[in-house]
Amino acid sequence: MLPALWVAKTGLAAQDMNLTTISNNLANVSTTGFKRDRAEFQDLLYQIKRQPGAQSTQDSELPSGLQLGTGVRIVGTQKNFTAGSLQTTDQPLDMAVNGKGFFQILQPDGTISYTRDGTFHLDSNGTVVTANGFPLDPAIVVPANAKTFTVGTDGTVSITTQGNAASQVIGNLQTADFINPAGLQAIGNNLFLETASSGAPQVGTPGLNGLGTLEQNTLENSNVSTVEEMVNMISTQRAYEMNSKVISTADSMMQYVTQNL
Repeated sequence: MLPALWVAKTGLAAQDMNLTTISNNLANVSTTGFKRDRAEFQDLLYQIKRQPGAQSTQDSELPSGLQLGTGVRIVGTQKNFTAGSLQTTDQPLDMAVNGKGFFQILQPDGTISYTRDGTFHLDSNGTVVTANGFPLDPAIVVPANAKTFTVGTDGTVSITTQGNAASQVIGNLQTADFINPAGLQAIGNNLFLETASSGAPQVGTPGLNGLGTLEQNTLENSNVSTVEEMVNMISTQRAYEMNSKVISTADSMMQYVTQNL
């Protein structure tokens, strides 16, 4: 009965971590460009009491053995990079990637991070930056006398100035994609970092070589489904209750043994 207590304990711990993952998804249901996580379970080591296929006699073998599992654990979480719905805004600095790809963001330490959050702003120098002040890469600087700001579906950034209706190209946005986006390291602030698992970034012009196009005056919503997460939460709660019941049952059996033997 004691092993049953430890097995149930691993179930409680795993479901607790699963609920943490679900709660993080629900907490970010309104976060621009957020991608939901999914917890992945894995059974633990088995104690082999009788080896499957072992010889029971010289001419016969065991069709199945005696294998006792030791519980469960969460082996990892996986980001789901399916696209969220696109929401039209009236802000010219709002952008979304319609398809595959990430915006490239220059970190203070000089490294490049990646994001699906297209909520951009202008700093005091006219540079297009994130809400945390990190600039796009390649940098886009909007002159102070700019009257309009336009981003094409291929990333071409153009402006018009006061007294000059002719369009002027001031830069070209590029996006990056990865062979395995789920291998990116989430660092918060809607940013990701390249890892050995994600592979090297494949940088290119939006709309070409499988990269999605850019949509101005548009933001990508979180891909979290509230209904699905609520169902997952109920399922997790029931699984937690069942593991708690196992502990209660094992405790009752141990109490019976100690009181009657």
